[in-house]
Amino acid sequence: MSYIYCSIATVLLLLWFFCLPEDLFEEIEYSTVVEDSNGRLLGARIAVDGQWRFPLCDTIPEKFAIALVEFEDRRFYEHCGVSFRSIARAMVQNLRSGRVVSGGSTVSMQVIRLSRQGERTLWNKIVECFMATRLEMRYSKDEILRMYASHAPFGGNVVGIDAAMWRYLGSDQCEMSWAEAATLAVLQNSPSKITPWKNRDALMAKRNRLLVRLCESGHLSSEDCALALEEPLLDEPFAMPQYVPHLVDWYNKVEHGKKIKTHIDLEMQRQVDAVTLRWSQELRLSGAHDFAAVMIDVRTGAVAAYCGNSDMKYERDGKWVDIARAPRSSGSILKPVLYCSALQKGLILPQMLISDIPTDFGGFAPKNYSGAFYGAVPADEVVAQSLNVPSVEILRMYGVMSFIELLRGCGLTTLTRSSENYGLSVALGGAEVSLLEMTKLYADMSAMCQGIGPEGFPLNDRTALYHTFEAMKKVNRPDQLDWRRVSSIQSVAWKTGTSYGARDAWAIGVTPDYAVGVWVGNASGCATPDLTGARAAGPVMFDLISLLPYSEWFAEPENTVKIRVCRHSGFRAGKHCDDTETVNGTAKSEDAPLCPYCHPVHLSLDSKYQVVGRNEPVITQNMFSLPVEMEHYYRLAHPEYTPLPPVRQTQDSMDSADSGIRFLYPQEGSTIMIPRQIDGNRGHLVCTAAHTDPAMELFWHCDGSYIQSTKDLHTVSLDLSHGPHTVCIMASDGKSMSVTFNVL
Repeated sequence: MSYIYCSIATVLLLLWFFCLPEDLFEEIEYSTVVEDSNGRLLGARIAVDGQWRFPLCDTIPEKFAIALVEFEDRRFYEHCGVSFRSIARAMVQNLRSGRVVSGGSTVSMQVIRLSRQGERTLWNKIVECFMATRLEMRYSKDEILRMYASHAPFGGNVVGIDAAMWRYLGSDQCEMSWAEAATLAVLQNSPSKITPWKNRDALMAKRNRLLVRLCESGHLSSEDCALALEEPLLDEPFAMPQYVPHLVDWYNKVEHGKKIKTHIDLEMQRQVDAVTLRWSQELRLSGAHDFAAVMIDVRTGAVAAYCGNSDMKYERDGKWVDIARAPRSSGSILKPVLYCSALQKGLILPQMLISDIPTDFGGFAPKNYSGAFYGAVPADEVVAQSLNVPSVEILRMYGVMSFIELLRGCGLTTLTRSSENYGLSVALGGAEVSLLEMTKLYADMSAMCQGIGPEGFPLNDRTALYHTFEAMKKVNRPDQLDWRRVSSIQSVAWKTGTSYGARDAWAIGVTPDYAVGVWVGNASGCATPDLTGARAAGPVMFDLISLLPYSEWFAEPENTVKIRVCRHSGFRAGKHCDDTETVNGTAKSEDAPLCPYCHPVHLSLDSKYQVVGRNEPVITQNMFSLPVEMEHYYRLAHPEYTPLPPVRQTQDSMDSADSGIRFLYPQEGSTIMIPRQIDGNRGHLVCTAAHTDPAMELFWHCDGSYIQSTKDLHTVSLDLSHGPHTVCIMASDGKSMSVTFNVL
């Protein structure tokens, strides 16, 4: 018999030991709660079951805890989960009343009931008593009280003290009064019958009775009790805060039902919201209805401020589109990344001249935004001036596939197409990027430049990064402030971008401490007249940067590779470069190409002519000269440039196979689309050429018919039909050259 009793006891003991699940509230759906870095609520989203039920609270307001224990379970800190005195008292009260007026449940028993969501029956009461004793063994009294306060109903669709404080008090940071604490303590006792907006007299009576009990038990003085009794009752619930609504929505999708503590500071976010609201109202007048901005802390890599789309009170179709995460055409925003990667790989040097002439890259013929060409431009000026043709030339050197892989390695997840599909246009806006990821990329570049960047980030050469930020710092600021002259002005490395068709305007600015990104446009994708990154997004970005603390500029890296370069071309100095200087290079700068533009030239004794052949005495001199097609445009922007002297006409020079004629546009075998003009008429094809002898007269022919002659500037306008055409140029010295191309 004793064996049976022992077995029963063992079974009961095992049942008691394992009766609690690992997580009591595993099946409960919670609201998504997003807080700032100091624990202040930025926003929340209601739980799936329609309840405002915040995740388990960390602490309970002291006054509320005292009032709750006094009202629900006076001996909470004395019993072991079950109060037999309370059960006996409840049985007597129920027998006298002839109905259930008291359950005798302790707070621990109510935690079990809330977790099981069972009906109120005698059997369930027995189970609750059994499990409550085990609950007391696993958790402390404070933990049990927090569990109860986090899951108790507070009227309507409000569950838990954290949600109740926001809905009824308008904040969880305020100092709760005794009247408020007592109201919330009695509110959860019968939340379906008594609320601040229903049966208010009954709620007031219950609150006041509890206040008197708190006074009698010594928790508050008679004077404080009298003041609390006079305090008005809570009124209609407050709305939840609506800071960073798009970010809260995103967390609600990826971290649903959790409490997320962000790196955002609420005070900074409020300032950012004020700036973005003012600018969005102004930009709306020009047809740009949507606006996004992001701040990234360089040292942590976390979001410091976030505006997925500004001015949510302004009704429009796209206001709930989170533009900060939406893939949009990049415009020119990737050019500094390309420049940095080419520096790091040793393909270019900061002052190295990059060709800027009309070029057909296999059917892709980019043009600069201004429509002008400059012949040759230093690589850092390509970034500062955001030139398209030389940027595509740098990408051609680097390789589209390699660049796409690098961008993916930098954290861009929106590049889902193949490198063949992107092609060389990826440098000019042919890629889809998001504002958040691009701003994070520049923040990581800033961190790497200071030696604190993320492990595995592919742009890791500090010298290349420093040169990149120096080039970006040269961009003319929209506020017209010259940071070079005023030391108190924050130095910013920044870049703008404008997508094809004026659909996206970008601006991203970088300091050693923060990266700030701005996007302006329309979520629908419709164009905005005259929209550019410099005019629309740039001023906003600088306004946001002005909110940040001042930071010193990047320190130039030490122990860099010393490279001897040609002062004229910026290339690594070759044996014919006489005018050189030493610059700081990257680890791969020693692999950069040698100068191709300095070479020995045979001159007549008076230095007025070049001499071909050895039929007369000559002077050999190393000289810097560009190819004639580059020189044609370079001389227009550089009046100080000295071209080579003309070739003295000798039999050797006349027999030379080189005609001296250079077709700049169009190029041999190219396919050209001539757009229609504004009035609907077909446009003209403008052909451009150059000659090694600037004084040479050129005679133009098209499809066998003479057109005209040109001197100095060799440009003609042709009205051409669809199909193949041949343009032939004959120089006055009798030499000629022709190109064949196709017009669409």
